[in-house]
Amino acid sequence: MPTAPDDHPPDQPADGLGAGGRPGPVDPPGPVRSDHLTSFNEPAPWPLDLDHLAWRRGLGAVRQLARAQVPDLVRSRRLPPLRRLARTTLVLGLAVLPWVLTERRRGGSSSRRDISRRLRRAFERLGPSYIKLGQVISSGEGILPDELVTEFRTLRDRVPAESFETVRAVVEADLGRPLKEVFAHFDGEPVAAASIAQVHLATLVTGEPVAVKVQRPGIDRLVAEDLAVMTWLAPPLTRRIDLLKLVNLPAVIELFAETVVEELDFRLEAENMLDVALVLDRTGQRAIAVPRPHPTLVTRRVLVMERMSGFAFDDVDGIRAAHVDTAAVVRACLISLLEGAMIFGVFHGDLHGGNLFIQLDGRVALLDYGITGRLEPARRLVFLRMLLAAMVGDHRSVLAGYQQLGAIAPDADLDAFLADIPVDRPPIDPGEVDADQMIAEMRRVTKALVRYGTRLPKELMLFMKDFLFIDAAMTTLAPDLDVVSEMLHISEYFLNNHGAQIAHEIGLDASAIRLDPEILRGALGLPTDGSTDTHREIRQARQDVRRKVEESRRRP
Repeated sequence: MPTAPDDHPPDQPADGLGAGGRPGPVDPPGPVRSDHLTSFNEPAPWPLDLDHLAWRRGLGAVRQLARAQVPDLVRSRRLPPLRRLARTTLVLGLAVLPWVLTERRRGGSSSRRDISRRLRRAFERLGPSYIKLGQVISSGEGILPDELVTEFRTLRDRVPAESFETVRAVVEADLGRPLKEVFAHFDGEPVAAASIAQVHLATLVTGEPVAVKVQRPGIDRLVAEDLAVMTWLAPPLTRRIDLLKLVNLPAVIELFAETVVEELDFRLEAENMLDVALVLDRTGQRAIAVPRPHPTLVTRRVLVMERMSGFAFDDVDGIRAAHVDTAAVVRACLISLLEGAMIFGVFHGDLHGGNLFIQLDGRVALLDYGITGRLEPARRLVFLRMLLAAMVGDHRSVLAGYQQLGAIAPDADLDAFLADIPVDRPPIDPGEVDADQMIAEMRRVTKALVRYGTRLPKELMLFMKDFLFIDAAMTTLAPDLDVVSEMLHISEYFLNNHGAQIAHEIGLDASAIRLDPEILRGALGLPTDGSTDTHREIRQARQDVRRKVEESRRRP
């Protein structure tokens, strides 16, 4: 996959908040040192003058070039790389053929679950690119078929680690010197090995403990080949597998390409770290900490950063034993997501348990910035309008926002959409309808979504993925949180802290907005009688729906 050269003119500004290429409405700062940013931990392991980092030069052009590659990567070809095509066809064929001969004939949800399971296993065998594609699919709750999303959520980055010799070669080639001249110690066993890269713990010769992210050699070429094969295979697979007709597979592959191209240059990831740190600093968000990238040890394939530690996100007993306010942790993640997306146009795009630690002081250490949502000003304003419309129950304006973002076909009739999709109606109460009725309604809605050309733009997918993770985090960290009261509190915070900007940008007086608990319940998909306000109660209601559906599916 082609990349921009490393030697950019030194006077070319870098992209991001710290160098004038701001993604949000804030004024670009003057020279800023890391010790002035409250989103970094103290004490600082090294000085970090954000306006004088050599690896930041020309990153605006690098980011634009990465994005410009996408159309070529997903264009139609007469034939993709033949060796990779043969391997992919063999693995997918062995997965799909038994389904064609057995489960396909039965039809229904059971058939969809079976093909979803077979595809997930095939993706794991096909390696990094397909694992990343599967993770994109797993983020499509509410838009992609439920059976596929549920199955692909079990997909994991089970990619064997590269050998220490391979890692050493990449690090020495990119840093331009022997390993021992940079690191006093370098652990040969990675602490994490994922699709694109693996992470090693090390200590610099100057004594600072660091984490070193090292890209797998040749991964850019493999991704390019796999995208060519995916694009070539998508039409025939879609014609033969009904489940994939509901997926809009070519659009999902394009979404994967948009997501992965920027992950392949670690200078962009380091820039993302700085931009998110600046957003957190601007908003006064003290509950989340960002690791510092090293001022000189950052290249396209190597990223040396401050080492962070703490409790694993699912270590609830340890977190509570340290007297951490777990509800505050969930609240901080949600507020930072909303402020980043709606106010600044920059947010961490890959929240999951492996990317977060809870520090002893209760701060959330946020890791891995390879995937970051970036909204151009016009799209950020669409997000902002959608949020405010959802708060006051203006469903048509929410749909109009989805349409502007490309999630609904541009020629779709929104009034007809509202009539077909129950966004403005109370959710299904499992106590009042039977499972067959619920399944019929799910099928009807799914078909309507396909009919109106729904798809998942990159920024919307990342935002939804993060939101779903935070929702899941409530299950373990704050199950008795009153969700409606919490959302009312966060909404008031949002309006009080950003009302002036909202009024300036979209001409809406935030003080005139009246927050109605019943409207918020409807926006959150809750019964309007107030019977399920805590997250534990909401989760139980969801489980009741799933139980009824599963019981119906098991009936002969």
